[in-house]
Amino acid sequence: MRITILAALFLFISCSVQPQTEQEKWEAQAENITIIRDDFGVPHIYGKTDADAVFGLLYAQCEDDFNRVEQNYIWATGRLAEVEGEDALYSDLRAKLFMTEEEAKANYEKSPEWLKELCDAFADGINYYLHTHPEVEPKLLTHFEPWMPMYFSEGSIGGDIERISTRKIKSFYESGMELPEMEALQLKEEKEMAEPQGSNGIAISGELTESGNAMLLINPHTSFYFRGEVHVVSEEGLNAYGAVTWGQFFVYQGFNEKTGWMHTSTYTDVMDEFKETIIKNNGKLFYQYGEELRPVDSSTVTLKYKDGDSLKEKTFPMYRTHHGPITHQVGNQWTASAMMWEPVKALEQSYIRTKQDGYDGFRKMMDIRTNSSNNTVYADAEGNIAYFHGNFVPKRDTIFDYTDPVDGSNPKTDWQGLHTVDENILVLNPENGWIQNCNSTPYTSALEFSPKREDYPNYMSRDQENFRGIHAIKLLTGRSGYTLDGLIEMAHDPYLPAFEALIPGLVKAYDANPTPELEEAIEVLRIWDFTTSKESIAMTLSHYYGTLCYSKAERPEGMYSMQWVEYWGDDWDNQKKLKFLKETLDKLESDFGTWKIPWGEVNRYQRLNGDIRQAFDDAKPSIPIGFASGRWGALAAYGARYDNNTKKIYGTRGNSFVAAVEFGDKVKAKTMLAGGQSGDPDSPHFNDQAQRYADKEFKDAAFYKEDVLKRAEVTYSPGEKY
Repeated sequence: MRITILAALFLFISCSVQPQTEQEKWEAQAENITIIRDDFGVPHIYGKTDADAVFGLLYAQCEDDFNRVEQNYIWATGRLAEVEGEDALYSDLRAKLFMTEEEAKANYEKSPEWLKELCDAFADGINYYLHTHPEVEPKLLTHFEPWMPMYFSEGSIGGDIERISTRKIKSFYESGMELPEMEALQLKEEKEMAEPQGSNGIAISGELTESGNAMLLINPHTSFYFRGEVHVVSEEGLNAYGAVTWGQFFVYQGFNEKTGWMHTSTYTDVMDEFKETIIKNNGKLFYQYGEELRPVDSSTVTLKYKDGDSLKEKTFPMYRTHHGPITHQVGNQWTASAMMWEPVKALEQSYIRTKQDGYDGFRKMMDIRTNSSNNTVYADAEGNIAYFHGNFVPKRDTIFDYTDPVDGSNPKTDWQGLHTVDENILVLNPENGWIQNCNSTPYTSALEFSPKREDYPNYMSRDQENFRGIHAIKLLTGRSGYTLDGLIEMAHDPYLPAFEALIPGLVKAYDANPTPELEEAIEVLRIWDFTTSKESIAMTLSHYYGTLCYSKAERPEGMYSMQWVEYWGDDWDNQKKLKFLKETLDKLESDFGTWKIPWGEVNRYQRLNGDIRQAFDDAKPSIPIGFASGRWGALAAYGARYDNNTKKIYGTRGNSFVAAVEFGDKVKAKTMLAGGQSGDPDSPHFNDQAQRYADKEFKDAAFYKEDVLKRAEVTYSPGEKY
């Protein structure tokens, strides 16, 4: 009888407990999360579990800039043409060549449970934001899925996949041809002329600091507003502060209480091209591999694209060999592109990195070996400083030149597994007490204690210096007594070594061939100390002259960017130097009425709205900026990738998020974010850091709860009004 009653009671309880709706599930999880916005709008997210923290992190990101969160996934998942039209089809095809939606879902399903929980929380946080903000109108993505992060698994700007040319994909999949020579040359020129990408990472040993604690400069050079500043905490050991790429659930550049990590774009060869020998037999495609014929993996994909107010479709074939997808043609040979594509492991590494509490754990995390497009500069509370040059490095037979496409039919050209972290270029606690990487050669990263080129295969790194690297080494050598403020000041040093290489040769050319109409400008340049400032007329002249050289001067074969500048400064024809200076003066007089224009009147900061591409306008308010392009060796890089036909220069990339971090019993940091935290022009945090950015006035990062509470502007849970 008692068993019967218990069974009936169990049945009653089971029937009376209704499964939660999606909304109820979101609301229940939101109760576990607190978001505290500080006086700069930085969200400090506290959750009981890591999944709670991720839910809150994505919710907060959407509050700050849903537009950018959505845009990143429209692009990553291969649906850009549905918003931007037919021209974007080949960006979408590129995404699908490397992973279809079905493959993304399969990767999610095979993920470890803890990672699936984070992916679920990612989707739930965004979807709850959309549910509670019905006034927000997505351009395309009205519901986010937990498999979407598989497409966007590491946070660098211009990740590996973006190095695959969409023009070459279009030429191959549209016409079955190699990219025409003139178009290939145009593509090469555009890359050479584009404002440089890259970053600075500097680690300082406690032996050189005033406090005796290690320090880290986190100085990525991305497009402005590419990342937001966040602090995310859970009761499961997560406590990370730094920059998060919109729509991702891990801090990409940042620190926790014990460790800090900074990523710089790498010169490690992580991508290769394999020319395939294709054979058609009985209507089927095969490729030669040694003495065997292997079938080409062939499929089709149908992509949608916007055409006016309607959507149209276009179907493409997709081809793949074991080397990777066929992305273009070289000569008459189909060519496959090989790169790191392990989204599950990449997401694991990106998240695990944020929870390490010392060098041993950080070093073990690096064994996952999926941080393919970046180097890592590291410092910690134990006093360690380190530099990892690359992380994913395929082993190759060095008899082949992988800087060009190799013969895919020869099995000896195949990748032979991965180098271990210990086999990669690694610097740990060098005796000089500092490490720098400014996207330059690792073989000068720590003076005479740097790795030696002869100890590594050529594909580990190019041995090319740049002017930022030269600048950093000059500043770091023989210096001690660092403080956080001193590190920030050093990171904004105004010296520009490129102009010390370029301008004296121009002055000598004039002295050998005096021209009265150039005399006044030459005298301005003659007495210049090669430093940038808002007041400097010489800086304006030099920037326009140097830019003209990049645009029109010859570039001797076998030289790279820094060597071009040295050539234009020394060996280049004197008459051409003077001709280019005359063109520079004419350009400035045409645009501004005089060539005697201070740099700050030309070089400006302007943020008009929340658009990803700003519509700059000379008639609207802007702020003078004294910084300069990283091309000239400026550590505090500030440059433009587009101009909207304005006369003035408006920055679009360079110093974006910057942090100077000191480790010790407690972590201390000062940070700067270009513009402000919010992408909403109506927010007080849309542009509240703009003038501070120009003035190098960093804010203190509130890391500990008591400091966060002192600076709290608003406290709420997801779903409550912010």
